[in-house]
Amino acid sequence: QVQLVESGGGLVQPGGSLRLSCAASGFTFSSYVMNWYRQAPGKEREFVARISRSGIIRYADSVKGRFTISRDNAKNTGYLQMNSLKFEDTAVYYCNAVNIVDYWGQGTQVTVSS
Repeated sequence: QVQLVESGGGLVQPGGSLRLSCAASGFTFSSYVMNWYRQAPGKEREFVARISRSGIIRYADSVKGRFTISRDNAKNTGYLQMNSLKFEDTAVYYCNAVNIVDYWGQGTQVTVSS
């Protein structure tokens, strides 16, 4: 059974940090591009970061310099380290694995609030 399970979300103050994890199972994780997306209330889902199978990375301009995407293929897990969090980073964060097909996790809530 294919699964992507995000974890690590929560409530954090502005300027704080969180590390999201995305645990993959049921498919060959290393063969897939991994993305993180987010969706804020009332807004469309937006791209956050991508890491290719070979480790090439791309970020949305809004998170560049603050977020770091990584993957550990041996653990079938992807990560999103989020630093210097801002109010506008509040959203549900989703991981996405893409090859010929794509898979989505259920999302994890990140709330940045004082």
